[in-house]
Amino acid sequence: MAPPKEELLSLAFNQDNGCFAVSTSRGFRIHNADPFEETHRRTFEGANAGVACVQMLFRCNILALVGGGKRPKYPPNKVMIWDDHQGRCIGELSFRVDVRGVRLRRDKIVVVLERKVYVYNFSDLAVTKQVDTCSNLHGACALSPGEGACVMACPGLNRGQVRVELFDRGVTKFIPAHEGEIRNLQLSRDGATLATASDKGTLVRVFDTATGAPLRELRRGADRAAIHSIAFAPKGDYLAVASDKGTAHVYALMSRESANGDGAGTGGDDSTDGDVNRRDGMRTDATSASASSSSPPLSPSASHSSKNAKSPLSFVKGFLPKYFSSSWSLAQYKVGEGVVAAVAFGREPRTLIVVTDAGEWHKVGFDPVNGGACARLGFCRFMKAEEEEEEDAGSGYTGPHTTAFAW
Repeated sequence: MAPPKEELLSLAFNQDNGCFAVSTSRGFRIHNADPFEETHRRTFEGANAGVACVQMLFRCNILALVGGGKRPKYPPNKVMIWDDHQGRCIGELSFRVDVRGVRLRRDKIVVVLERKVYVYNFSDLAVTKQVDTCSNLHGACALSPGEGACVMACPGLNRGQVRVELFDRGVTKFIPAHEGEIRNLQLSRDGATLATASDKGTLVRVFDTATGAPLRELRRGADRAAIHSIAFAPKGDYLAVASDKGTAHVYALMSRESANGDGAGTGGDDSTDGDVNRRDGMRTDATSASASSSSPPLSPSASHSSKNAKSPLSFVKGFLPKYFSSSWSLAQYKVGEGVVAAVAFGREPRTLIVVTDAGEWHKVGFDPVNGGACARLGFCRFMKAEEEEEEDAGSGYTGPHTTAFAW
């Protein structure tokens, strides 16, 4: 009997977005993100080989694995620390309930359960912090990857609340980000900026982590959606979002002064057209309000001017619901409705990498001035039937087709 078809179970970029890992029903694969290349594949022998989650530690040989699928390699309530040079596990973390997510940096391991987050030292796997959360079935959590400030964000105990741990300062901030359940979180590389999305998925809000102050409100759309992926550009001047609506959106993050002047949303629920029952603003503590002016601004590259689309009625924003004053995306790219996509910014300026659970890699470019539809610069299918892979090997196939980018 032929072995069952290998199924893709999850996708995740590494900390600098230079690679992405694919977990499958037979093991895992590692790919270079830009330019695309499969750099490693680990296939586990035997019937039980499924891996539901692979988290890389930059480009080193240490990974975190969680078993999953119909025939899991490891129990789904364990995080296995895998050394791929040795081809074996060198540590494990066990829990009473299934693991919902794992985040890594060089000094910490963060494990997300449905109602709790554990923080461990990477060196000795000692627990350094336990955080209680509200229900977090999607494993929403973010950990700053840089060697500087260590910041973690996860849901708080209250619905729609985000808890921000500033480990270096020993400070905890609570941000009332949404009225709905937190679905996704992401931090900028330096940990200074946080982006959040609720289960409604119509808005993404951006906050200063040091103060909890709101910076931007970004409109994905009017219809409910599941936001699967959020990514900051390396310099923090753009933000990308992908949802189950099948479109990746790119937003320009302007300075705080521009954001405030443009009417950035500051609280309430994720409104839709006609929803006029809104709060006046998001509450922050006195320290947050007084400190916001001293925080570093978000600013786009000085070499160009990028502006997100605005409603034509935004000039009367004081009399209309905030649906009309939220920033719409600068650029968009359609990958197909219903797919799960992960997004990251490419190595070249103004490029975006999109990988999907359909086994597709896309490289696209966006125009920072005119915006609009992104141009596809490269494409490849990285999940293929064994027969197709054998044909590629025999034909001398070397990688995806790419197009020159002139913007």
